[in-house]
Amino acid sequence: MPTMMVNGLSTNVQLVQADGEQTVVFLHGMGTDSLASFYLTLAPPVAAAGINVISYDLRGHGKTERPISGYTIADFVADLHDLLSQLDVDQVHLVGNSFGGTLAFSYAAAYPGKVRSIVCIESEPATELWADKMTQILGYTIEFLAQEESYDWIEANFSAHHRRLARQAADRIMSTNMAQEVPLGPLLSLDDLASIECPVLNILGSHGYQSDDLEALTTTLPNGELHVFDGQGHSVLVERHREVRELVLRWIGRQAA
Repeated sequence: MPTMMVNGLSTNVQLVQADGEQTVVFLHGMGTDSLASFYLTLAPPVAAAGINVISYDLRGHGKTERPISGYTIADFVADLHDLLSQLDVDQVHLVGNSFGGTLAFSYAAAYPGKVRSIVCIESEPATELWADKMTQILGYTIEFLAQEESYDWIEANFSAHHRRLARQAADRIMSTNMAQEVPLGPLLSLDDLASIECPVLNILGSHGYQSDDLEALTTTLPNGELHVFDGQGHSVLVERHREVRELVLRWIGRQAA
């Protein structure tokens, strides 16, 4: 995997050039996530379908440099814009999981001409409601991971691998200002969301973080579509990756046509 200097940070980037006319950028989630989540699920079959693939570890994650501060949405958006500029990529489809989808919305609002479409998986745009929710989730996460017995519970209920991921997430969150800075935004208003005119496929679990109103986001967007996995929680990408792969491939095919 090549290392690039992106917006001043050493960044781990994975490129699969399929010589196609469409390019997808995969944006992973926060905390335990990295580009590996897409590399192990969607990236290879998408590239095999003739679509160029860009994946990278977000700042503070995976093998990308981890500064103490610099974790506002604006910082993440600037990273993505610099990466695409260096790679000389004009337009992309953004596929974001959890926080990666949040980043996709903010990037599309800032650079509408660069985004052909968005696929957001269990994601919300960075609104005031999202900021309040993120503050609560991150606060709870810090409190939970500060207790040693929490890792025993994770291993007992999931696996030793999940225990290691939780340790890594705790290290990322507690050694940086990530938890304090991410909810700062800048936040998007309803008018900002209404300005995102590119097609958006919203993939949710019926028991995920938006279970209180599954249609709220889709109906707010000018060109949104909704797909709900019944009985599924927040881990849609991991647990339903085959179905998500087919949705993504069909979606990009439609936008290309």
